Amino acid sequence: MRKFCGLISIMLLSGINMIFAQDKVKFIEYKPGFYQNNILKDVNEYQEQNKNTKSRKYLKADVSTLSFPNKIDQYKYYWHKQPISQGNAGTCWAFSTTSFYESEVYRLTKQDIKLSEIYTVYWEYVEKARRFVQERGNSEFSEGSEANAVTRMYEKYGIVPMDVYSGLQKNQKFHSHEKMYDEMNSYLNQLKINNAWSEEEAISTIKSIMNHYIGVPPVEFEFNGKKVTPKQFLQDVLKLNMEDYVDIISYIQEPYFEKVEYKVPDNWWHNNDYFNVPLDIFMESLNNLLKSGFTVSIDGDVSEAGFVSESQVAIVPSFDIPSKYIDENARQFRFSNKTTTDDHLMHLVGYTEKDGVYWYLVKDSSAGSRNNDEKSKEFGYYFFHQDYVKLKIMSYTVHKDAVKELLTKFKSK
Repeated sequence: MRKFCGLISIMLLSGINMIFAQDKVKFIEYKPGFYQNNILKDVNEYQEQNKNTKSRKYLKADVSTLSFPNKIDQYKYYWHKQPISQGNAGTCWAFSTTSFYESEVYRLTKQDIKLSEIYTVYWEYVEKARRFVQERGNSEFSEGSEANAVTRMYEKYGIVPMDVYSGLQKNQKFHSHEKMYDEMNSYLNQLKINNAWSEEEAISTIKSIMNHYIGVPPVEFEFNGKKVTPKQFLQDVLKLNMEDYVDIISYIQEPYFEKVEYKVPDNWWHNNDYFNVPLDIFMESLNNLLKSGFTVSIDGDVSEAGFVSESQVAIVPSFDIPSKYIDENARQFRFSNKTTTDDHLMHLVGYTEKDGVYWYLVKDSSAGSRNNDEKSKEFGYYFFHQDYVKLKIMSYTVHKDAVKELLTKFKSK
């Protein structure tokens, strides 16, 4: 009670209006959407998982009376492939960043090529298993990862087109890695229990499990009448130099203008190459690079009351925090108390300005962005208010040319 009275006193003394009541909450009854009606049906789990499901509700911001720029035609956006679903697989990091690199290939070479997400997922699991063995079980082994994992896997293993390696079985429409992951995870945990740390045997077994579920990745394939390896395809056809890509982050727990570690479980190899900048520079650089024709892969939190999949918008409602108080302290507070997590990655492909505020067009691979008309232009997209990005999006991946002035401010070590 003392804290509440103190808050009221501060507001009265400073002349702040009671804008906290501007936005309202509502409880939305849970209804099956794209995930249940399409993805789970494809993997034959829908009936079993939902036959005894009780009605439940969840809290969201009530945006029913608000107006948003929620049509693609209202945005300036850059070339990208149409959104595709990640299905029932926790690999948004691969889908978002693969989409980003498809846009990069087009920006640099004007080639329209659909790349394989699951080729990268395959080799990421191999490297996760390798480190798990090397660290004697003290390394994260999960479905999640970061955008720069794709950069790292491209550099190490190359990449292939989707039609060469889709990761789907015959007649399978959506990805489902649950059984595959459970089998790999169970196997690795048995190694830990038995203290059996043969790296060669472990990697061979992990590959065998994946070969069964998602197929054997190619070591060579034909493209435009010529045989190439995945690495040759990356270098000679796509013309991607993986050293050209950087990750920008903003949090105050590490020094600004230094390369730091992004301390989340999905950064399982403890990469410390994130360029850490103050929040105002983070936002300014993002807006400038969008105006210059670049897109970015973004990483942040989507488990918020203001993330409303029914309307495909992401806002920060005033009952959470008023816009004027969103700063690096509010951002860090949420990261430190784990209400901001790196639970989803998406591809930011465009922007618009409405009433002096930036809105961002975000291509998404999750089911939540697909609960609208499948024939609409907006199917597979979200529309993010600048406050949401400022508060809840922790990092983005981009070509270094887009932020070259920013990078000059970093100390060389």
